[in-house]
Amino acid sequence: MSEYLSITPSEIKTRFLHAYLLGAVAPRPIAFASTISRSGVPNLAPFSFFNVFSSNPPMLIFSPARRVRDNTTKDTLGNVIEVPEVVVNVVSHSIVEQMNLASSEYPEHVNEFEKAGFTALASDLVRPFRVAESPVQMECKVVEIKPLGRFGGAGQLIFAQVVKLHIHKAVLDAEQNIDPHKIDLVARMGANYYARASGATVFEVEKPLEVPGIGIDGLPDLIRYSPVLTGNELGRLGNVPALPSREDVAAWWQTNGAQFEGQDLVAAAKKVLQAGDKVTALHLLLKPAMG
Repeated sequence: MSEYLSITPSEIKTRFLHAYLLGAVAPRPIAFASTISRSGVPNLAPFSFFNVFSSNPPMLIFSPARRVRDNTTKDTLGNVIEVPEVVVNVVSHSIVEQMNLASSEYPEHVNEFEKAGFTALASDLVRPFRVAESPVQMECKVVEIKPLGRFGGAGQLIFAQVVKLHIHKAVLDAEQNIDPHKIDLVARMGANYYARASGATVFEVEKPLEVPGIGIDGLPDLIRYSPVLTGNELGRLGNVPALPSREDVAAWWQTNGAQFEGQDLVAAAKKVLQAGDKVTALHLLLKPAMG
């Protein structure tokens, strides 16, 4: 019996496929999209089929999918066809419940800013309003709308070029970069689940070096096939430009080895790896590998 549930999209109902896709491709950032109709009625709706796809030009893409149940389209799509402009607001934890309320399917004439209790700020370069409570608001011009299908569940890609960016100073660090803990973003999961991207859930992974790492296949077999080290730990060790030589290991042990004498070297290596010290971990692991 296979350990996988294998699915052919054409052989499953769209609503079930939709649920599997949303559960698997997660967490997804949320585009809290502000649009306006030709008659001037504001609309505010969240979309998790969304991301940034270019910085030159700065391009966001989000997708108001056709409703699975009846194949109708959403007010956001109709609005950007009539007025090809949008403000994409990001969603922090402090406004997630209000954002959820705005996702309700109110009639076309209803203003979701008022229903969800948001403050509408006038934009500088586009007609739709910004959400004052959002820590980052991106004014955009819609440059293309690409339908991906004609039936329920089909995406309608909206290509939106950022023409002005507003970042609340409260979410910046001393170097004027966005601090992930201060911006406190939320992301969409499957079903009713969300993820909060701040605090203990945020972690760093060192980017690969300009000089490619040796790779896991470059590690000695005693390390590579260790039953104790995880794939993540091996990946971290493989992201070094070269292994220390036998002489380097011997010299390191002469200077630093006393504190590790009598310890389980693999367990000690795992501990220092968790603290981000690849150099010490390698010297610990290479001692038995080098004899």
